[in-house]
Amino acid sequence: MESELALVRDDPWLTPYTNAIEARRDRFSEAWGTGLRSEAQLHRTNGLLFDEENQQWTYHEYAPHAHQLSLVGDFNNWDNNAHPATRDEHGNWHLTLPADTLTHLSSYKVCVVGDNGTHHRLSPFTRYALQNEDTHEFTGTVWHPKETYQWKNEAPPKPTAPRIYEAHIGLATEREGVGTYEEFRTFVLPRIAKLGYDTVQLMAIAEHPYYGSFGYHVANFFAPSSRFGTPDELRAMVDEAHGLGITVVLDLVHSHTVKNFAEGIREFDGQEGYLLHSGPAGEHEQWDSLLFDYGHPATRGFLLSNLAYWLEDFRFDGFRFDGVTSMLYHHHGDTTFDHYDKYFYDGVDWSSVTYLQLANALIREINPQALTIAEDFSGMPGCCQPPEEGGLGFDYRLGMGIPDHWIKLLKHTPDEQWDLNIIWNQLSNRRFGERTVAYAESHDQALVGDKTLAFWLMDKEMYWHMKKGDENPIIDRGIAFHKMIRLLTMIAGGEAWLSFIGNEFGHPEWLDFPREGNDWSYKYARRQWSLADNPKLKYGGLQNFEGAMLQLVRDHKVLESAPAQLLNIDQENLSLQFERANLIFAFNFHPHNSIADYQFPTHVPGTFRHLLDTDQPEFDGLERLTPKTLHHALDGHLSAYLPARCAVVFEKV
Repeated sequence: MESELALVRDDPWLTPYTNAIEARRDRFSEAWGTGLRSEAQLHRTNGLLFDEENQQWTYHEYAPHAHQLSLVGDFNNWDNNAHPATRDEHGNWHLTLPADTLTHLSSYKVCVVGDNGTHHRLSPFTRYALQNEDTHEFTGTVWHPKETYQWKNEAPPKPTAPRIYEAHIGLATEREGVGTYEEFRTFVLPRIAKLGYDTVQLMAIAEHPYYGSFGYHVANFFAPSSRFGTPDELRAMVDEAHGLGITVVLDLVHSHTVKNFAEGIREFDGQEGYLLHSGPAGEHEQWDSLLFDYGHPATRGFLLSNLAYWLEDFRFDGFRFDGVTSMLYHHHGDTTFDHYDKYFYDGVDWSSVTYLQLANALIREINPQALTIAEDFSGMPGCCQPPEEGGLGFDYRLGMGIPDHWIKLLKHTPDEQWDLNIIWNQLSNRRFGERTVAYAESHDQALVGDKTLAFWLMDKEMYWHMKKGDENPIIDRGIAFHKMIRLLTMIAGGEAWLSFIGNEFGHPEWLDFPREGNDWSYKYARRQWSLADNPKLKYGGLQNFEGAMLQLVRDHKVLESAPAQLLNIDQENLSLQFERANLIFAFNFHPHNSIADYQFPTHVPGTFRHLLDTDQPEFDGLERLTPKTLHHALDGHLSAYLPARCAVVFEKV
């Protein structure tokens, strides 16, 4: 009998796994039907909050194994016995305090007496934590200004094919230091909007004790990082983005948490396993971090409330879920996904699968226009199908194999040996109905130990030969390939596009956060915007081309259209042509073979106009083509001049 699941109908290979997919759907339906929305409101009750209605402070915390909890801080001289909480039969602790007990910016912690001793801890629901510059200790800090932030702008409509700018607030400044929400709001957001991006994906927002972790070792899930400014400055930044028509996505880390005892949630109630797995199951050896127990109701409530918190209190428009592959499997992705059995049988963490389904359902209930993206390299079927169909519920999946392929190609294969069939397969091989975010490089490729595309292509020559008029074959090759690789990836690789901050203009060097190994230097933890803005340098040409690509896909709705259709692969001439959104894209990757009157097949007869090419002078190209030239498609073929290391876009007149 034919399955009622669209997921199975769309992919016949899934037919043997119909029962497993139905079970996945049923587990979600059962969990969602238990009044989960109320579970996801802990941010309204837990932690230290001011009760406006009753004009008093309230403190609530779940700590079932603790012997005693009390609130300590500068308001009571850190006296462990001054303000004890009382415990109910469910392991929840409660305390109320008069309104004048604490004030804006009061310091506080929780004194926890448990099996592991007596310790001053940060509440798991800490909303703001400041770090002492001398001791480096984080302390909970009351954020209760006299006036609450007044929002000015409505969020823009959900982008139909997001053009995503991945960014880190701290390194978004040119000065050697930590950038701020205010600097990002006033300087970077206008650049993003001017370039043509409609979405910004923000990293490292949740508080993390080690700056160099890139924000992926989170300690305080409800606290915006104070390194970059105050909670209201973050709100103002999101508000400004909305005013510029930019959707704001949070890079969310629910896949693990930092091991740190002092700052994190580890053994908060005195025993191992607080919200986390106990024993070996609770440790991620590769990441040196701890793992959540997604099957525990308290964990589920904590994480789902965290989603609601960022959506409601800071008006984020969605999430990029980090480490989804690690969440989905007990082996955390340490296998080869060479058979469908591996998606449905041994190794799958079904509690995590259900959590991700619930998370996506909750996000849609709070904000139907929200955007969710999964960082999953396993290819789990149904990643981008609704939970009601047995899917996980994401809008998009990151095309993680694409940047890995480009880097591997640049590292190991001479230009003349590039296999265009393999490249095309890497870009076009996507599961039916699964929308993909294509990208040629992200923060992963920018980190020290790897190189950006620009640095793989041009390396040290960038230090000496990026002046306009300076002829250098390595730079000429690098600039040409940088544009061609990004254009090909954007158009053929998916239904959305992502670029990491600065890569649009070929930012040189790598990313390296201050650490002991570099004498705590910020030299490589910044963005040199002046390079792109200097009219004497070639970086501006790469930036101009990025803007032209983004305008092309916006004006012609390229990423919203059906996937690209291959027209021709000519391995001898390293030439590739394909159609998408009624446009024709022609690439010549050959190092030196420019082809006059090159003929390739096209599905559409008629006259075509030369719309865009990578060789234009404003893109620091060699200006070998004449824009707006007309080309006639006769007998099912289009004839055009294709210069070496150049890409051309044609539209039908």
